Amino acid sequence: MKCQNCNNTNFYILANDYIKCKKCAKKYSLKKIEKDKQVAISFSQNKNALETSKELQLNYKTVKDRFDIYRKEIAIYLENQYNNSVKDNTEYEEFYYIKEREKKKKKKSLSQAINIMGFYSNEKIYTILMPKIGKRAFDIEDGFIEYLNWHKIHSKNSYQSKLNEFWKFLEENLKKYKGVEEENFFFYLKECEFRFNYSQKEQLEIIENLYKI
Repeated sequence: MKCQNCNNTNFYILANDYIKCKKCAKKYSLKKIEKDKQVAISFSQNKNALETSKELQLNYKTVKDRFDIYRKEIAIYLENQYNNSVKDNTEYEEFYYIKEREKKKKKKSLSQAINIMGFYSNEKIYTILMPKIGKRAFDIEDGFIEYLNWHKIHSKNSYQSKLNEFWKFLEENLKKYKGVEEENFFFYLKECEFRFNYSQKEQLEIIENLYKI
């Protein structure tokens, strides 16, 4: 592990399962470090906070807060990765995410759809949130899907690309949260992007590095 205070990797071993950084003297509990690792492993295994808190016998809010920190760190990491990469955005597509409860309504409102632009670049998916697309409502029999497909922006080969696969992955993964508040949607979107782009092993390594576990 790295010291969260100074990034040093050398420690003294103390009594009562504690270690102390040789550089800045910050102390750490080995039990807490092990708990942190287990929480990170659970996150990389795509388990939710409630499931993790029960399995590890930890307070739900403690785990939820930690997962939220991971999501924010991941969002920054993905932004940096994309900004520092050579762009090859030959495949792109606009996508309208509609919550499950909205899908069940006969009358669907565009104001409830979350507008996302996806790019497939350097064998990775990258997403950004777009402005709302309007307030007009459609009956499902009255061309709702046709309207979306006709007006959305997309490259001619986007339907055969990883983007189409990612949209299905996104919808399936968001189901387990049983509703995501719109102000937090960006971070859950980036979490799905992260899970889609990296293997479970890579996810854990990135999280441990970001959180200095």
